Amino acid sequence: MADQFLWVIFPYICIAVFIVGHIFRYRNDQFNWTAKSSEFIEKKQLMIGSLLFHIGIIPVIFGHISGLGIPKEWMHAMGVNDHLYHMGAVYIGGFFGIVTLVGMLILTARRFTIKSVRRLSSLSDLIVNFLLLLIICLGMYATLVTNAVQPDFDYRSSISIWFRDLLTFHPDPALMSSVPLSFKFHILSGFLIFAFWPFTRLVHVWSVPLNYVGRSYILYRKNRTF
Repeated sequence: MADQFLWVIFPYICIAVFIVGHIFRYRNDQFNWTAKSSEFIEKKQLMIGSLLFHIGIIPVIFGHISGLGIPKEWMHAMGVNDHLYHMGAVYIGGFFGIVTLVGMLILTARRFTIKSVRRLSSLSDLIVNFLLLLIICLGMYATLVTNAVQPDFDYRSSISIWFRDLLTFHPDPALMSSVPLSFKFHILSGFLIFAFWPFTRLVHVWSVPLNYVGRSYILYRKNRTF
């Protein structure tokens, strides 16, 4: 029953809250659909931390998508054997994971240690920072430590299959029984933040200002007094 809840019921609850929560908030709370920037309070740490976090997290996300979504048989067909894939996942993924972690540590320290920033932060801001830092730390531990201690474990033969089956509505919780705890905690905390997502500043991810590319320039003219 515990496996059924953790690897079937809980993920679907989080996905449902993620979808319904976004729809509800967009329809009823568009005014607060924002990241509530605190740049005017402190800029240097925000710039460095945010830059490192975003540089790292984008490749990490694409790495998760390819690792979970593409069967390893397809990788073999494209000429990427298990050793080559493992090297890329550990070294390339580990590098961008470290960049993401450093950026998140800076942002979290900034939010919790600078009094003016902490006072401006809501409870959801603090929860998001803590969850993101936890997820990244667990992911780095799983990538660099668990993979080294248990080199025979291949998440593409268990986690990836379970995840793809989850998307097609017939997940098998038995696939997760032999998965190391670090990977399990990483996955569960990841689904948890998906459930929190619609009610936090993370919604700003969907507000990409693409219209800025084709927008006309704003011209400023000096007002001359005679």
